[in-house]
Amino acid sequence: MAVVYLQEFEIRDGDTSTPNYDAVVKELALDQAPEGLLIHTAGFDHDAGVFRILDVWETREQGEKFMTERLNPIIERMGAAAAESGDETFVPPARETWYELHDTMTGR
Repeated sequence: MAVVYLQEFEIRDGDTSTPNYDAVVKELALDQAPEGLLIHTAGFDHDAGVFRILDVWETREQGEKFMTERLNPIIERMGAAAAESGDETFVPPARETWYELHDTMTGR
């Protein structure tokens, strides 16, 4: 069964710009979905006060492999550069979790 990886970043001081997200996406330079990724979503949930990233993967192992090999090295490098420069806008997610899906449906 498919799994979700979810991250939520608190909206701070009403700022709904996405420079950190955009920089990570640019660094990833993906021309197609990584193996096992069924859907990637990112957007603001103003009612909850968060920027939410929600990915659906065929398996947790595929998602973790992508994060370990591709995503985390970029985030670690950017986080270190932000810390060194005193940039306090590059923050970890307020919430991060995996869960198995009970059901899925796709359509157009």
